[in-house]
Amino acid sequence: MKKNHPHTHQHPKTEREALKVRLRKIEGQLRAMEAMVDRDEDCSEILTQLISARKALKSFAEKLIESHMHHCIEDAQDSHGKENGKEKLRDLLKVLGRYVE
Repeated sequence: MKKNHPHTHQHPKTEREALKVRLRKIEGQLRAMEAMVDRDEDCSEILTQLISARKALKSFAEKLIESHMHHCIEDAQDSHGKENGKEKLRDLLKVLGRYVE
């Protein structure tokens, strides 16, 4: 994965942990769907789980975007202490453009 900018800040540990918990839940949902496919369960049941996983991913993305805006853009500075929030915002808009495709 390519990094455009050096990472010059840290997210609060509690926030990182909460995001990791969300990812573990999503991972569990995906594993459950895989097991359902192995058991040849009803497609509508698998699709119901898929909808839940998709909603969980969307919620994760929203939390991550919110965190990024708060921690990465609001106080964005380059390695020389120069503000670069506009550049970070442009980067976010590019990523969001791909996210909504």
